[in-house]
Amino acid sequence: MTWQTFLFIALAGGAFGYSGYRFSLLFRMMKAHQGKGPKLDRIPERIATTLLNVLGQQAVLRKKAIGIAHTTIFWGFIIITLGTLEQFATTIYEPLNFEFIGQAPYRALIFTQDLFTFGILLALGYASYRRFVVRPEGLGKSTDANLVILITGTLMVSILLMNAFHILGTQPWFKDSLPVSNFLSEKLAALGLSQEGNHALALVFKWIHMVLVLGFAVYIPSSKHLHIVAAGPNTFLKKLDRPKGMKSINFEDESIQQYGTAKITDLSWKDTLDYYSCTECGRCQDLCPAWNTQKPLSPKALILDLKDNMYRNKDKILAGKIDEVSAVIDQNVTEDVIWACTSCRACEIACPVFIEHTDKIFDVRRNLVMMESKFPAEVQTVFKNLETNASPWAFSASDRANWAEGLNIKTMAENPTVDVLLWVGCAGSFDDRNKKVLRAFTSLLKKSGTSFAILGNEEQCTGDSARRIGNEYLFQTLAKANIETLNRYNVKRIVTACPHCFNTIKNEYKDFGGQYEVFHHSEFVAKLISEGKIKPSKGIEESVTFHDSCYLGRWNGIYDEPRDTLKSLPGIRLVEMKSHHDQSMCCGAGGGRMWMEETIGKRVNITRTEQALETKAGVVASSCPFCMTMLSDGVKSKEMQDKVRVMDIAELIDQSVT
Repeated sequence: MTWQTFLFIALAGGAFGYSGYRFSLLFRMMKAHQGKGPKLDRIPERIATTLLNVLGQQAVLRKKAIGIAHTTIFWGFIIITLGTLEQFATTIYEPLNFEFIGQAPYRALIFTQDLFTFGILLALGYASYRRFVVRPEGLGKSTDANLVILITGTLMVSILLMNAFHILGTQPWFKDSLPVSNFLSEKLAALGLSQEGNHALALVFKWIHMVLVLGFAVYIPSSKHLHIVAAGPNTFLKKLDRPKGMKSINFEDESIQQYGTAKITDLSWKDTLDYYSCTECGRCQDLCPAWNTQKPLSPKALILDLKDNMYRNKDKILAGKIDEVSAVIDQNVTEDVIWACTSCRACEIACPVFIEHTDKIFDVRRNLVMMESKFPAEVQTVFKNLETNASPWAFSASDRANWAEGLNIKTMAENPTVDVLLWVGCAGSFDDRNKKVLRAFTSLLKKSGTSFAILGNEEQCTGDSARRIGNEYLFQTLAKANIETLNRYNVKRIVTACPHCFNTIKNEYKDFGGQYEVFHHSEFVAKLISEGKIKPSKGIEESVTFHDSCYLGRWNGIYDEPRDTLKSLPGIRLVEMKSHHDQSMCCGAGGGRMWMEETIGKRVNITRTEQALETKAGVVASSCPFCMTMLSDGVKSKEMQDKVRVMDIAELIDQSVT
């Protein structure tokens, strides 16, 4: 055994042994978490998704420039690792090279490795320019990232210099297949070193390369580049369908002693995998409406702070002393952080490794509300109103159908055989501005000949706000009462003008026995137009910008129908805000924020209104009662109400349909 073989085996054994030990600790911490993980199903689809997003880098490439750089580094490392393995093998036993594959394949292999080595250097150059010169806010400052860039750059340089001096020292038969290294060797020839000197330097850079690789193996489990190992499994275990609802609590299960997350181990092992997968790229933070209006919530920081909490409690978790684990609410993850979330899920759309931020916030809220009775003071009134009036507002439940006076609209009690139930919602029932939206929509239903009815005083709040705030028990009380009513009338099809009602009834009521075909009114109106049942004919010579509701867009993937509806209006000019479709900014009312005071930073609705006003559109079109309220308030605060109208798409269509 040569000294090189002995030294390499000792170093490799120590490096991979220590790395394996560190990974075993991370795995044990995952297993100690008590929350329920994801269901493992649809394996072929999961494999395809993983291949597309790991090998294909699809999610990473949503940001083109840095995506291309990352993809170059990713694929470069895969290809270069083959060369590294060859080095390891030949260091243990010199004849163990890869030349056995044949001259032509071997030439192709090393040619590709050489080009990718140089490509990685170029990609690192761009990444460094972006990190140190452009400095995107979401990227932040990271000593860890700086160190990895330095190590990776040094690694690539060592490979090129190793190959270049090897060419000068031995003149291998395949040197023409190393274009970059061969070019570099021609420049280094000017040093005039002897063949032995060149060979010695090739050996020095070979060892630099191998030691750096082994050092990186030791470093990965403790660094942000743990995502190299974790992101693939996290992608495989992602929610395959668009996250549309929240997970339910079985209140009849007497074994459940803790509702929501009080300490880090109350979350699931999949949440832990999320922490390990975070690349710290900051894409989630860049889109977060809370962060962009100076709130203390950064989705990126939330994930890192939860990971830090887990690491601080590592010894207790590994020792099985779960009761001694400290609270998840600490100096970093404060209550203000948790209550700042609007549940818009922009962070999850942006994340290239499919981290699920929102459910963690929901789970912490559940503990604060149901276990500790800690929540913003104004929420107490909302809970009381929901309990007594089945509405967030302090209006009597007996007044729920007053909006329809004079419209000759039947209730289900009067006509249970209609084709579709119109779910009015609390805003349509009690908010004066949104009553007009419902009147316009019912006008369209009548003009189209649609057979419909309402529940009237039998309708109750769907419970969306209660659930998002964290009062799961109150949500389930309201949901079960509504489902009982709907099933008693044998309701099959429902249409509603509220995305929050739409999402809750369509996606969350099914957990409690409520299976219905549910349409948002933008879908339904688009359907009526396409079927020729209504035809917009009166011209509306106006520029219109459309605001995407989070619960219609990011939660349910409905972007085209509202726009198609607007485009059917003669004379309309549709202009997009700078943030639209899945990049749209929240109005600030989701996640129960509609009922909470906004006392920190700038108001979210003001920022979104400013984006709408930048388009110079005369109409800001909405398809959500919460968005309608927030945008109308924003326009008034800018004193633009005489120049800019905030209107629901149903109102615009109704004006055009004669």
